[in-house]
Amino acid sequence: MSTPRGPREWDAGAYHDLATPHQAWGAAILDRLPLDGDETVLDLGCGTGRVTAQLLERLGPDARVIGVDGSARMVQDAARRLGGDPRASFVQQDLLELEIAPPADAAVSSATFHWIEDHDTLFARIRGALRPGARFVAQCGGRGNVANVVRATREVSAREPYAELFAGWPGPWNYAGPEETAERLERAGFAVERCWLEPSPQRPEPLRDFLRTVSLGSHLERLPAELHEPFVDAVAVAMEPDPVHDYVRLNIVAVAV
Repeated sequence: MSTPRGPREWDAGAYHDLATPHQAWGAAILDRLPLDGDETVLDLGCGTGRVTAQLLERLGPDARVIGVDGSARMVQDAARRLGGDPRASFVQQDLLELEIAPPADAAVSSATFHWIEDHDTLFARIRGALRPGARFVAQCGGRGNVANVVRATREVSAREPYAELFAGWPGPWNYAGPEETAERLERAGFAVERCWLEPSPQRPEPLRDFLRTVSLGSHLERLPAELHEPFVDAVAVAMEPDPVHDYVRLNIVAVAV
């Protein structure tokens, strides 16, 4: 068993193939970001570059997109997919240690912040990477997110042989609500235009592949290899009779002041 610290490492190739709901969420986020076409934009938690690619489609030849992710595999995969575009660059960096200079004109993020425990530090770091007046639009898992998955995972984690391996671990998820998120953003130096929750239920297939790669990766990092598949199978069974990923998205629209 390992007890990883810092950002989680991902199977980037499998994630890119499986995380199809994330592409639609990314497009919705960008629809909330007005652009002139020549900005420098940060893609925070860029993953394999899905949102980065959509940003590049909306920007002109003098623009720049900087993708930042804590996973080396994600950064490598994004660079491989989009490295031929001179406007795109990628940085492996923990978002809790984010440092970008000079400050950027805007920042976006999709499906990332709920993996980060300390949102106060996160938002302060993001504010430090943006110029005054820069727009910040983001979406992540919010209060009540994937309640069916969380319930099933906690049920299985409490059983043997898993209980001892997860003892004392609060889990990887930070599903905040809009009220405390708005307060944190304001303390960090943002004017909040809107912060709200939005249900987005999904039934990803194949379910076990999605659980293994996306939902339960942080749990599997804490288990010996021989328990990975039994754990995934047990969670999938515990999600029945309707194995929905009942996503609730926390949306953010704010401006750096």
